[in-house]
Amino acid sequence: MDFTFTDTWHLPADVDTVVAALADIERYPTWWPQVRSVTRIDEHSGRGVVRSLLPLRLDLVLTREVEDRGAGHLRVRLSGDLRGHAEWRVVAGAKGAEARFEQCVRVATRLERMATLVPWLLRANHAWMMRQGRRGLVAAL
Repeated sequence: MDFTFTDTWHLPADVDTVVAALADIERYPTWWPQVRSVTRIDEHSGRGVVRSLLPLRLDLVLTREVEDRGAGHLRVRLSGDLRGHAEWRVVAGAKGAEARFEQCVRVATRLERMATLVPWLLRANHAWMMRQGRRGLVAAL
């Protein structure tokens, strides 16, 4: 089953500061509680473990596809329990930066039954996780 998630975070910092924080995925666990760990594999990829409200652990491999800090564009390819991509586009906003998130993924075979039966629950879980991530990043900035 495929999912597309979008979100926009209004952040009280300049674009360069926000892009630097979002590009540093190894530090995500310090400000985003649902990102349990990120471990570098090589200079372009890492392993991440994510767990939100649902008692469901996602094991992911993130591979950098785009890191254009000047344009505020970051994108990773996802494999593992989610296959697809996630990306940030950061622009100047009215009172700081606006970070637009998009994730287009297909769930792994082991998760397909749950995704088919309760997609609304997965969407609600993702929305809660994004709210927590924004809150954590604002505090870290």
